[in-house]
Amino acid sequence: MLSYFVRRVCIGAITLLLITFMIYGLIRNMPGTPLTMDLAETDPSRQISDEDLQRLERIYGLDRHWSVAYFQWLGNVARLDMGRSFREKRPVTEVIGERVGPTLLLSVTSLVLAYLLAIPMGLFATVRSGRTDERILSTVLYMLYSVPAFVTALLLLNLFYVRLEGTIFQLPLGGMTSMQYDQLSALGKVWDRLLHMILPVACATYTGLAYYSRFVKSNMEEVIRQDYIRTARAKGVGPFGVVVKHAFRNTLIPFVTLMGLTLPGLLSGFVILESIFTWQGMGLLFLDSITNRDYPTIMGLTFMFSVLTLAGQLIADLLYAFVDPRVTYS
Repeated sequence: MLSYFVRRVCIGAITLLLITFMIYGLIRNMPGTPLTMDLAETDPSRQISDEDLQRLERIYGLDRHWSVAYFQWLGNVARLDMGRSFREKRPVTEVIGERVGPTLLLSVTSLVLAYLLAIPMGLFATVRSGRTDERILSTVLYMLYSVPAFVTALLLLNLFYVRLEGTIFQLPLGGMTSMQYDQLSALGKVWDRLLHMILPVACATYTGLAYYSRFVKSNMEEVIRQDYIRTARAKGVGPFGVVVKHAFRNTLIPFVTLMGLTLPGLLSGFVILESIFTWQGMGLLFLDSITNRDYPTIMGLTFMFSVLTLAGQLIADLLYAFVDPRVTYS
């Protein structure tokens, strides 16, 4: 186990270097720089001279070739320094740290709801396979899965903010809190935050719900055709025991893989949804940093997402041995 872990960590480190090197090269070759993006927003009558622009490029390290600047960035990361955001004029770790909480609030809530609903739906669809109620459920799930989340977000905003304006069913247009949030009581703050969460959580949940339930059903249909399931039924085990205690336990290996791969999604955020609902999370930060050519923030986010992706895959592989005794890494 230890040798396998060390080998995977080494491979992951090499993969991480390749990912960050490629991303750094891509963003440094995008049209525009942080300085030109700032100049585009200033008064044309107050444009700086070329000499001042070159001086600023030297100060920010933009005069170096991107390959040289990458290794300088890599050396800073090795010292646990992600640099300072060009846009926010603050450390990147501080900027990212402010967005972790809102993203986790949205992603963890939607993920838990998706799993809590998808597993029973998948088991129900397996037991009732081929019957009318199962076909109706499957059709609805397929329809949900085929509709992009941003389309649903716009439709829900039109319904709950525009059409239902002035009623008790009206929901906030966006943001995480209301304007008078600081003046509310503790219970009022909780209720206000919940109201702002309803639409983004609903949009973030339904696509995962459709996918996870179909994932459970497809794996269950393969397992229930195995010989040991027929043996359990022949011994008089009831439908609940066959489905939950025997069949579902043996679908945990692909399910563990799926859960491991969702780890980076907990912090990567929902770029489009957070933009629509102006939810101040990691996805919106990533979009803003790309728009403003904020290189340190882009690389800080890329580094974090890459580490989480590689860690999720490693954790999923290591959990195999705990889920299935037949799997060994010795």
